[in-house]
Amino acid sequence: MADYKSELVGTHASINSLRGLIEKVARSPARTVLIYGETGTGKGLVARMIHQASSRAAREFVDINCAAIPASLLESELFGHERGAFTGAVERKLGLIEAANQGSVFLDEIRELDPPLQTKLLSLLDTQQFRRVGAVKPTKVDVRFIAATNKVLLSEVSAGKFREDLYYRLQVVALNLPALRERGDDVLTLARYFISKYNVMYKRAITGLAPETAEVFLRYAWPGNVRELENLLERIFILEEDDVILPSHLPDRILRSVIAGAVPRPADGAPALPEGNFREATEAFQRVVLARALEAADGNLQTAATRLGLSRHALRHQMLKLGLAKA
Repeated sequence: MADYKSELVGTHASINSLRGLIEKVARSPARTVLIYGETGTGKGLVARMIHQASSRAAREFVDINCAAIPASLLESELFGHERGAFTGAVERKLGLIEAANQGSVFLDEIRELDPPLQTKLLSLLDTQQFRRVGAVKPTKVDVRFIAATNKVLLSEVSAGKFREDLYYRLQVVALNLPALRERGDDVLTLARYFISKYNVMYKRAITGLAPETAEVFLRYAWPGNVRELENLLERIFILEEDDVILPSHLPDRILRSVIAGAVPRPADGAPALPEGNFREATEAFQRVVLARALEAADGNLQTAATRLGLSRHALRHQMLKLGLAKA
């Protein structure tokens, strides 16, 4: 069984606090848990951690993405159906909730449940019973429901999109996952973790982030959170050949975002950086970084390369590329 606890990487106070809350919730008899967090913050990971740390760990953990299954099929998927309940129901089918008896069900994107299913879920939470589609007698289950959403459910309630009584039923225990941009230096800790992971997976020996790349990582807002960071690093492992991760390996959108954020803006809020000058601005930024490193190293390439986290060859390559040296 995978050790999901080891994957909650970071030392920020919010993450340390979250670990403690996960342990408390897991050991409690609470039958409902609600997880809030932006896309990519690790809601599925936290749900699995709650399951693994609980007395239900030996039983099933069933992961259901409410947004990924068409509404017309979701009821049958969740609750199952009896033979002949509808056209095509040629035999009885157990639903995912019944399959998770004595275990845990993770309902990701809970806000995507349509109103009739919200009503059935509320009844199930209150009674621990449900009826398969087409069934007469109810089926009793013992399940912990862990729901997740990237939206503030109370706003959905106010908009008439989510049942108020179901909201309060789920809200008994709620965990809030911080966005990566709110976790300070954890982005660098996570980067080291993923680099180590993909060094093993891809049989590479990437040593880490160049100092200027680390600066970009700290300044970037990471709208896709931990998932965006991991996907970016895996892409670099696949496509790049250097033994250190350089700013040139990063997508333009990331560098553009960081540069735009660092440039003073005029009163009207428009970016001061002229349109079409992004490549030039990026190269100018890199020239300054390399020039400072060379100056601090009294022109010694090896010393400057070490300061930058580059090999001498990689530094020489960047200098040629940026016109700081001749071939």
